[in-house]
Amino acid sequence: VQLQAFGGGLVQAGASLRLSCAASRRKFSDYAVGWFRQGPGKDREFVATINASGSGTAYVESVKGRFTISRDNARNTVYLQMNSLEPEDTAVYYCASRVWAFESSEAYDYDYWGQGTLVTVSS
Repeated sequence: VQLQAFGGGLVQAGASLRLSCAASRRKFSDYAVGWFRQGPGKDREFVATINASGSGTAYVESVKGRFTISRDNARNTVYLQMNSLEPEDTAVYYCASRVWAFESSEAYDYDYWGQGTLVTVSS
């Protein structure tokens, strides 16, 4: 499975961005997907995950109420809608998929990773 993440950019605090993760595989709808991020000088951290059907999601506490993960299996695409962005959200955002239907917040559960897209939030 090849994953391509895009939609990052430079925005001011309070703005919104929508990231997309496009997958090459036909059976992408069978796989859970996660978004992770790595800020400057920080370890990679979990952001959000969604199960294969889209019925189950989970978020890191710091983005709850601001970020929404969703998917369009007909388009083989998962989205991360990010609202009320804060400078602390500045990071490279990666999407990943796992060969399993259930969502996970653990990076080691994921089998395929995209190349990342940079999100920079200025204060």
